[in-house]
Amino acid sequence: MAPTAADPARCVVPLPETEPPTAQRAAQCPKDPDPPAPMPRGWVTFPEAPGSPRVEVEIAATGESREHGLMYRTSLPEDQGMIFSWSEEGDRTFWMRNTCIPLDMLFIAADGTIAGIAEQVPTLNDAPRGVPCPAAHVLEVNAGWCRAHRVAPGQHVRIET
Repeated sequence: MAPTAADPARCVVPLPETEPPTAQRAAQCPKDPDPPAPMPRGWVTFPEAPGSPRVEVEIAATGESREHGLMYRTSLPEDQGMIFSWSEEGDRTFWMRNTCIPLDMLFIAADGTIAGIAEQVPTLNDAPRGVPCPAAHVLEVNAGWCRAHRVAPGQHVRIET
């Protein structure tokens, strides 16, 4: 964990210098037994990354939508994702049960600082993924998106709901 320049006490886990191996889509995806209702949408912008990339997000704002997440999907458009939010920061861990697309998971503090990123998270996997920093939001995007857009821990995001 390394502090950020803006806040020496802020917990931030830097990316490793070498990118992890590329995670692959699941060869077969289970069928969704109970598809959720459509979720509200918003935007997440990365003003400190080159070109200020922006992703359209589905907002998992209820316990049911947070539990379902991106399970059972076989694709995710390039500049889209899902954001999970809580009113307070806390330890957040995610798994990939019934999730058929590999993801990058951004753990974001309440002040918008990216505390850490779990990259190239493999599909159909129950291993917990997280960072040792508190987070109020977790943003899921396609695996490799963060490095492709030079988004890194310590940068800030702007969340528009």
